Amino acid sequence: MLTKTQHLLGFLYLMLAKSVKASCRRHAQKIRQNFYLQRAQNEPHWLKVQLNGNDMSATKMLGNEGREFGLSDASPSENASLDTVSFAQRQRLAYIDFCLLFKGAIYRQDLIGRFEVGLSAGSRDFSLYKVLAPNNLTYDARDKRYFQTDTFVPLFEHDPRRTLVKLANDISDGFDAIGDIHFPVESASSLNIPDIYVVAKLVQAIVNNKAVSVIYTSLSSGSGARELVPHSIVDNGQRWHVRAFDRKTGSFRDFVLTRISKVTLKANPALSEQSLADEAWQRKIALEVVPHPKNINHPTAIELDYGMEEGVLHLEVRAAMAGYLLRRWNVDCTKHASLRTGEYQLWLRNQETLENTDNLAIAPGYIGEEKRYE
Repeated sequence: MLTKTQHLLGFLYLMLAKSVKASCRRHAQKIRQNFYLQRAQNEPHWLKVQLNGNDMSATKMLGNEGREFGLSDASPSENASLDTVSFAQRQRLAYIDFCLLFKGAIYRQDLIGRFEVGLSAGSRDFSLYKVLAPNNLTYDARDKRYFQTDTFVPLFEHDPRRTLVKLANDISDGFDAIGDIHFPVESASSLNIPDIYVVAKLVQAIVNNKAVSVIYTSLSSGSGARELVPHSIVDNGQRWHVRAFDRKTGSFRDFVLTRISKVTLKANPALSEQSLADEAWQRKIALEVVPHPKNINHPTAIELDYGMEEGVLHLEVRAAMAGYLLRRWNVDCTKHASLRTGEYQLWLRNQETLENTDNLAIAPGYIGEEKRYE
């Protein structure tokens, strides 16, 4: 007969044996999992074979880590395209693309935290992104982070001008990572900021095709009531103005937004007061801008600055906006490039294109009859 002590020792031995066996099994599984992770990272084609062959051993072995490589119950189709995804998922894909482009890397948790989606949804987004742009990112299993590859080509178009404005002002449109971190992009301070409620009322008038009654303060006549028919709000590079038909003068003019107050919506305007009747707005003129022939010693630098082709920057602008553009960029508009101070690095080669164009008093040098520079 076995004593009680012997029974207890036997039981303890059995439990110890089971514990050692389980520990060895877990250790072996961990080794095998690391092997699968390493192979999945280095051999994406092998991973695709496992999925296409419905061999789920790799999926089970990789577990949650495998989701980083697209091993989920709902792997995206190889024929997937941006046109077939929902707006919400398109935003998340654009976020991944933006992070890779501007940050160089992204954690899966970045996506989950930004959009408050679940783990599986976040994994599907990365899987779909890899189907749509397989050469754009690589996963580092040690850091648990996706990195931009050397062959990265953005999946989405990131307009340089809009993106710089957004980065400089920490403004996000939902398709970027602005707000997650501070990007080192700055813009010059603005000296005047329009009243947002004035802007809102004017936009309402434009959208609903209404005239407005405003109090406008001009440099020449001071404050007074005017009736305007606005059709466009424009940034001329220095300040915002509204392009509108002025019933007081019977002509289309520009009105500075910061000088407008007390906007009231009126009735619908006549056709002759609407944008199609604004000849200077509808007409486009071609400008040929070149490095200043007298002020610049190394014109190639200017050509690079403005992306000129064969030494010429070809622009097509609204006649109503030409004066603003030429002033903003200090373009010498004299016939023979006679403005000789350093701020004039550009010259308008086809000065005759400005004929019959209003609002050119602000265009640098556009006065007098002079011999064309040869």
